[in-house]
Amino acid sequence: MPTTALTDTATRGPQRALAVAGALAVLLTVVMVGALDAHRLATTTVGLRRTISEYALGPQRWVFDTAVLLLAAGSVAILAVLVRGGLARWRSPGALALLAWSAGLALVVVFPKHDWSVGPSASGTVHRVASLVAFLSLPFAVALLARPWRRDAVWGGHARWAFRFGLLSALAFTPILYAVLVNVVVGTAWWRVLTLGYVERLLVVVEVVAVLVLGRWAIAVAQPAYKPSSTSR
Repeated sequence: MPTTALTDTATRGPQRALAVAGALAVLLTVVMVGALDAHRLATTTVGLRRTISEYALGPQRWVFDTAVLLLAAGSVAILAVLVRGGLARWRSPGALALLAWSAGLALVVVFPKHDWSVGPSASGTVHRVASLVAFLSLPFAVALLARPWRRDAVWGGHARWAFRFGLLSALAFTPILYAVLVNVVVGTAWWRVLTLGYVERLLVVVEVVAVLVLGRWAIAVAQPAYKPSSTSR
């Protein structure tokens, strides 16, 4: 085997491991939050009407914090492989949007939501803004990363699936925008217009699947047979 081929294979191994680790971190997030929801359904009568962030105010905070940080770290790992494979640059709009998603998730952990049994707090305000940044950044990130590659002979299939989930993520956010609009026009508190816990979970599921689609793409990029693109888009 030529020396260049051996070098390429040696380089691809760590990249593939990073891509797989990123995807597994995202999957572990799903398992951990799903376990919290299953426990709540089995032990309370409130169902899933409360937001996921509510877990950070109780004894399960460490589970919630770990899950969210895994999602943030897994997203960055997936992006790193895509950049290393020549599919994006760190300063590209799509990459910056995905980094904003991860940063927003990290801030959600650092600053817990309002504990309304005590009252509003500065931490809760930062939490709300960080959540908004994360939820809005992800659809743009996935769509922008995928858009230049939709007609590519090699990556067109991966890019089209990612682009669809980017659009679907944006669509999943529209109920919250509708509730805010009702609040502005009618004056009804936006959290009374919809059952936020269920809407938030739908949004999170769609956005996490979008990240997993990127993860699958990153794993394919890290295959030894793939030659990195000379020009990132």
